[in-house]
Amino acid sequence: MDGDTLYSIGELARRTGLTVKTIRFYSDRGIVAPTDRSPAGYRFYNIDAVARLDLVRTLRELGLDLPTIRRVVDRELSLPEVAAAHAEALGVQIRVLRLRRAVLTAVAERGSTPEETELMHRLAQLSEDERRRLIGDFLDAVFGGLDAAPAFAGVMRSMTPELPDNPEAEQVQAWVELAEMSLDPDFRAVMRRMAEDQAAEQARSDTMGPRRDIAAAVRDQADPALTAGIDPASSQADPIVAAFMAHYAHLIGRPDDVELRRRLATRLESVNDPRRERYLQLLAVVNGWPVPESLAPVFDWSVQALRVRTQQ
Repeated sequence: MDGDTLYSIGELARRTGLTVKTIRFYSDRGIVAPTDRSPAGYRFYNIDAVARLDLVRTLRELGLDLPTIRRVVDRELSLPEVAAAHAEALGVQIRVLRLRRAVLTAVAERGSTPEETELMHRLAQLSEDERRRLIGDFLDAVFGGLDAAPAFAGVMRSMTPELPDNPEAEQVQAWVELAEMSLDPDFRAVMRRMAEDQAAEQARSDTMGPRRDIAAAVRDQADPALTAGIDPASSQADPIVAAFMAHYAHLIGRPDDVELRRRLATRLESVNDPRRERYLQLLAVVNGWPVPESLAPVFDWSVQALRVRTQQ
């Protein structure tokens, strides 16, 4: 192409694929100025206008505004710097859109009321500091002031959600549901009772040397029995119940009797609250961890085995 050749706006439109109206619009705003005009006032452009229009079209498709584009093509702004700033802005927009999509998906799936929708939207919009304060308040309500604080420090860390900077929609939905749960006074009370029971057992264990948490001990004893299909009411379950009861009796410092078995059954029913398990499942999604295997069947088996043996 001859560098001295001038093109009418119609010829320029054919070469670039843009409409005459669009080129005229860019020309009126000084983004692609004409090289010359005919005596009748018709605009003519040189070959540089083709490359300039191609760049303008690319930048517009990437979402840059016209004033910024003009400064880029006039070399008043560095294109890499503009691209970096625009990419950052798009990142913010994408995050906002993900949050909105997650909330709307949750509303549709749960059939939420307007009040619930407003709460979900507010929880999804919280800053990192606000999220930390919300969860910190929940964990303080559950564990605050208990004597076994050193033992609970790791537990509190393991129960803290960390929503990433660019979460997936599933993580946002999990965060919103988890945050709702943490605000529920009844759930807080349930979790507090579990923590108090564990603190009392831990305090007893500290005077006798380290002892395993009873829930973990029951899980390890009952899970093989459940897998093997042993009926919790059968005689085959007797040695299994005796084994975890021996651990609990030693932990509490009391003999294995009917009353202690009832106490353990109540303790396991508390641990087996489905809301606790749901919290841990949501926590795993938010933090990008593997979702933990449900222990409900194991605890159901253990509670049934205990209840059968404490009936009078």
